[in-house]
Amino acid sequence: MFFAALTPLLKHYVDELDLSKTGAGVLAAMYPAGAFAAGIPSGIAAARLGVKPTVLIGLSLLAVTTATFGVAHSVWLLDLARFLQGASSAFSWTGSLAWLVAASPRGRRGELIGGAFGTAIAGALFGPVLGATASVTRTDAAFGVVACLAVVLAVAAAMTPAATPDEPQPLSALFAALRVPRIRIGVWLVLVPALLFGSLGVLAPLRLSDLGWGAVAIGATYLVSAGLEAASSPVIGRLSDRHGRLLPLRVALIASAAVCLALPWPEQAIVLAVLVVCAGLAFGTFWTPAMSMVTDEAESLGLDYGYAFALVNLAWAPGQAGGAALGARIAALTSDKVTYLCLAGVCVATFGYLAWSSATTAPVSAER
Repeated sequence: MFFAALTPLLKHYVDELDLSKTGAGVLAAMYPAGAFAAGIPSGIAAARLGVKPTVLIGLSLLAVTTATFGVAHSVWLLDLARFLQGASSAFSWTGSLAWLVAASPRGRRGELIGGAFGTAIAGALFGPVLGATASVTRTDAAFGVVACLAVVLAVAAAMTPAATPDEPQPLSALFAALRVPRIRIGVWLVLVPALLFGSLGVLAPLRLSDLGWGAVAIGATYLVSAGLEAASSPVIGRLSDRHGRLLPLRVALIASAAVCLALPWPEQAIVLAVLVVCAGLAFGTFWTPAMSMVTDEAESLGLDYGYAFALVNLAWAPGQAGGAALGARIAALTSDKVTYLCLAGVCVATFGYLAWSSATTAPVSAER
């Protein structure tokens, strides 16, 4: 919820704090930067302490930093709070997804990850609403609600039974997993949509604002996009369980390249908004099959699921941060067209690699 709340507020902070496009990109990038910094520590916590303590660390940190963000009125404090929120997300995601996958049957893993991710996106549906509300009311009150929700979730998590690791794995197991080709491919296919969403989350709201739309209209655009993405995630998960992980990933690459080539051109806000919704569907198709691919291979290696989702965080975070900061920087030095063209090139190159690589030629039964 809070990750998505910044989108309609970005223009507000640009005007209030006199941020440049690059400064806005840095603010947006601090969240994934924090997630990256906490990626390995969150995996260690899940593998050694267990999934429940890992989740509780994340939710407690979220409550404190979200309240801080609501009252901050300086760039450095906003950046710091955003960074620590990202760190909290690494602990929450690593712990909660490892908790879920450890209890799920292998044949339904994609469906359950898709359902969990759809639930997360449903929560993110309220992010743009929250940001739009904060833009017309008060940020301290709006974000204080999120902090209270984090406390409620922490209490619920503390009361829920969870297994603890019998023999904690050493950190070297995580780095050893990166030598496995299908783990590396899965990690890359998590990084790609993060890169796409990172750039879109900065460039699209600023462009919609330039075309005359305010925070409420921008928030509504992302609300529709997230709603469709949430509804499609469990469906994509079931498809990946039945037909293999690579089919929806190839479709996502083609669709994402096409929408990136279209995004720079609209001169009407409504047309751009439609493309933003299409981009959300295309980019969001990656998540479930890519994460399922990583956990499938982790299970075959005997890798702790906490480490598997630490790898997911380590992939998502630099992609999201790079898309937000680097994408905004390239656009500031050249134009939005150049950034989107580069992103389309990444998708096309990845599609070509999947077609060429022997590591992706395993039968569907092996993919599942």
